[in-house]
Amino acid sequence: MNKEEEEEEEVMETGKIVIEKVRGKSTVTKSFSKYPLKFIIPRKVAQSCFFLGLVHALFISFFYPPNSRLNRLFLQGDAISCKLEIGDGCTAVLTTQSSTKLRVLQVYKSLGSKCSEQYLEVFRVRSDSNLVLVDWITSGRHESGEKWDFTLYKSTNNIFLEGEQPLFLDTVLLEQGSIVPLAERMQDYQVIAMVVLLGPMLRHIQGQVQEDVKRMMAEQLQGSPVRWDCQITSNTRDFAKKPSLIASCSAFGHKGGGIIVRIASLTTESVYQFLKHQLAGLEALLGVLPYS
Repeated sequence: MNKEEEEEEEVMETGKIVIEKVRGKSTVTKSFSKYPLKFIIPRKVAQSCFFLGLVHALFISFFYPPNSRLNRLFLQGDAISCKLEIGDGCTAVLTTQSSTKLRVLQVYKSLGSKCSEQYLEVFRVRSDSNLVLVDWITSGRHESGEKWDFTLYKSTNNIFLEGEQPLFLDTVLLEQGSIVPLAERMQDYQVIAMVVLLGPMLRHIQGQVQEDVKRMMAEQLQGSPVRWDCQITSNTRDFAKKPSLIASCSAFGHKGGGIIVRIASLTTESVYQFLKHQLAGLEALLGVLPYS
């Protein structure tokens, strides 16, 4: 891609970060963003004995009005397009503001045919790359009565190898039905999540996650479900019958080099605690405990 093509591409993007090796350390060599997107790249981050110059990029978006300190608002017609380029031998952690606190991204009702859209291009990997991807959605402000009260939600996560060879293609589609409402079909579950673990440095975490999910589901089938959220109370007969969290785990890629975990939960806290426990092994690699 020549300089003119790069400049044209940047005009269409809301933000871009380029990370390259500089003096043996992962370093941000290019970064730009424009409203309603903003990047915060801390100068001081946790150090790892495995990686030099770990880059942590905080992805902040959807503030409306611009100086608002309230929850982030995603309005009709909003479109976010972001690109992250990570060079050979570099390490980066890209998180949203809600990754450490249970904050909410509110998507406001769309009038007419205008949809809101967010696009992130980053998942092109090599055979020896390592990737942790966490993608989850809640039903809304369900304590206020908002439970899956939207027309359409679609989330696509694709991972490609070099040469545009597809490695992992996944789409989650939630759509209101004409006969049975979406909230009824979700059976009181208020959160769905997906976790992808890929790469040779994550094998030990993959193995532990697979064993934990297998044990958890086996215990639930035997009538003694594992509890990830001690705050859950059984206020109704139907609620008490449901496990607080259910999960499945399967392998993908060459020789099962990656795993995908799918989660459905009655509460946000259950998923938060599940992720904190299952991804605790990343602390040795990143120098910080995820979801701490």
